[in-house]
Amino acid sequence: MSTDVGAPATTWVTRSELRVPGSGLLLVSPLGDTVVPLDGDALAAALDLAREGLTAAGIAADDRVVVALNNDEGLTGALLAQASAGIAAAAAAPGPRGRMRLLAVLRAVGATALVATPTGAMDLLARLHLEFLVDPLDLGLRRIVLTGEIASPGTARHLAAEFDAEVTELYTDPVFGLPAATGPFTPVRPDLLALAPLDSDELRTPAGPAEVVLTPTWHPHLAHLAIRTGQVVDNPPAMPAHTVGDHLLVRGRWLALPRLTQALARIDGIAHWELLVARSGTLDAATLRVTFSRASLLRNPMWTRRIEQAVAAVTPVSIALTVANEIADAPQPPTVTDQRGQHLGLDRAAVG
Repeated sequence: MSTDVGAPATTWVTRSELRVPGSGLLLVSPLGDTVVPLDGDALAAALDLAREGLTAAGIAADDRVVVALNNDEGLTGALLAQASAGIAAAAAAPGPRGRMRLLAVLRAVGATALVATPTGAMDLLARLHLEFLVDPLDLGLRRIVLTGEIASPGTARHLAAEFDAEVTELYTDPVFGLPAATGPFTPVRPDLLALAPLDSDELRTPAGPAEVVLTPTWHPHLAHLAIRTGQVVDNPPAMPAHTVGDHLLVRGRWLALPRLTQALARIDGIAHWELLVARSGTLDAATLRVTFSRASLLRNPMWTRRIEQAVAAVTPVSIALTVANEIADAPQPPTVTDQRGQHLGLDRAAVG
């Protein structure tokens, strides 16, 4: 990983500033705030990188791989399954939703390897015990690859013991959804990742928290970019433990906070809103707590429905809505409360 001061990158961008329509296959975030092309040469290079990353994570030629990751917009699950098919005996991409369906797919494929988010794998384990009455050992999984989220402490060790499987962590970047590093934080290729201070555009390892920066030299059209990921490491080399900036990671999906702010600003009568994120069980849960400025809106189902529809239109994951019993005398800025302790704040410079 490039961590020393060097020649400045041609262009520094955050993910919110990354819109390169291009041609051919496009990777698009759920709300279209990030667009990157994967045309012929770039797609071939991306699949080569994915195969290298999956091999580094332990996927072998005799494995039968099930990729339980999202296939929406970013196509992460589909790309990793396609790459897996090139290095393993078989691969499938059923997506993450529906643990009963995932169980059926694991059995039908005869899976020996599962690629999933940490909370997704833990939720599957819980349901095997509590709902499906299935012994995890009966599935015959030899390897579990965790990616796409910040794992809770002890997750890998717990899964390894329950499934009697090798558990590896694979860092997939939030722009392309491609493998970029294996645990503890070893880049799949040199010059693929770098670290930068939160408050300055320079490729170096600071004394405190450092943001992961993509340097996609493999991409024929984007090799000149240094892309801030919004993911932060505390003590390199180590997997990202925090996020920063205007994107929030919930259930393996990225929420664009500016889009949520814009959507709610269009609804009259909202004095304040707070987005709360917690991981009290196996999965993340997000709740939007709204405070109105008028008492007449407190029990107005039409207004509540308007807010629910606005939120659903700009978020890739479900968010519960609660309404405060009291009203606010004056408008207040929106707030984000991450009870998981993951999100450091919206302003990189202030955090840095």
